[in-house]
Amino acid sequence: MSAARSRKRPRKNARTALRFGRLAAMGTVAALILLAGVQGSWGTAQHVMLGKGREQGTMTVTACSQDRCTGPYRPVSAGSRARARVTIEEPAAVRKGRTYAVTVKPGTAEVVRSGPAGLLYAWVPFGGALLLAAVVVGGGLRRTRSAWVMAGAGVALLTATFLAL
Repeated sequence: MSAARSRKRPRKNARTALRFGRLAAMGTVAALILLAGVQGSWGTAQHVMLGKGREQGTMTVTACSQDRCTGPYRPVSAGSRARARVTIEEPAAVRKGRTYAVTVKPGTAEVVRSGPAGLLYAWVPFGGALLLAAVVVGGGLRRTRSAWVMAGAGVALLTATFLAL
């Protein structure tokens, strides 16, 4: 009887170790995906979310190329100055001839959209990361409820952004 128990124990220990290794690896992958999404979003989101003390105003889009749009900037906040030409890098978020609320990136002539639409648009990379990480969490970690919650949050963020723009 003791010989049978000793044969089963190494298999059980090996299975436990493999399961732990899978959970650790997939957890690390999911965390890295989410971290990359936050990092990708934060470059723009910080200017929108932490707008106090930054130059805020409006931009009227006059010309667009493949990767950026330009136009004049009119200040709204105190201490901000008018500029004849500023650029915005995301032409998908703006249309020629329209006026948008923007925040100037410090020390540059580049602006990012502000307000609810700009905030949602800034977090689009994180929404995509939520969707991708949901696949890892559901398949690799076998946490289906958590995966559905993450996927739902990602879809909600992307849908809200689409509707806001």
